[in-house]
Amino acid sequence: MTGLVILAILIAVVGWAIFSYNDLVSKRQLKEEGWSGIDVQLKRRTDLIPNLLETVKGYMTHERETLEAVTQARANATAGANAGPAERSALEGALSGALGKLIAVAEAYPDLKASTNFQEFQTALASVEDEIQLSRRYYNGAVRNLNTAVESFPSNVIANFFKFVKGEYFELENDAERAVPTVKF
Repeated sequence: MTGLVILAILIAVVGWAIFSYNDLVSKRQLKEEGWSGIDVQLKRRTDLIPNLLETVKGYMTHERETLEAVTQARANATAGANAGPAERSALEGALSGALGKLIAVAEAYPDLKASTNFQEFQTALASVEDEIQLSRRYYNGAVRNLNTAVESFPSNVIANFFKFVKGEYFELENDAERAVPTVKF
């Protein structure tokens, strides 16, 4: 009888370990999926920017500094495409700030604001910014779930044994970077 009890306990422990391991793998995969979603949206934004800049260039020939800042920020964001969440968020925050300045400067050009191409690019940019925000929220939620499982007892026993690590949140560094560029018509 004692042998059956020990066997039942052993089976329960092994079952719990398998369940915990699979749960941690699932949470890690959701985190990776979330990061992939952010990556896709950031790529959409960097692909949209050259078209927006070309539309704006014709109207804003003497605003070269603003155009160059956006171009440089985009180049930096593209170069950092394989960086981790902390570095990537800093690069993308700088790009968001530069885009905000570009949109603000564009307000001074009534012909540009009336341009159908410019309006379409502004709408597309606003849509992409919304998608980036949604992707960030999904990713950070997946990171939260993974981190909770990695740190909580008893799943932390399995996490430590199989070397699961906490995920890194995708956060913006300061309030200025958190502001979505204003889109006005």
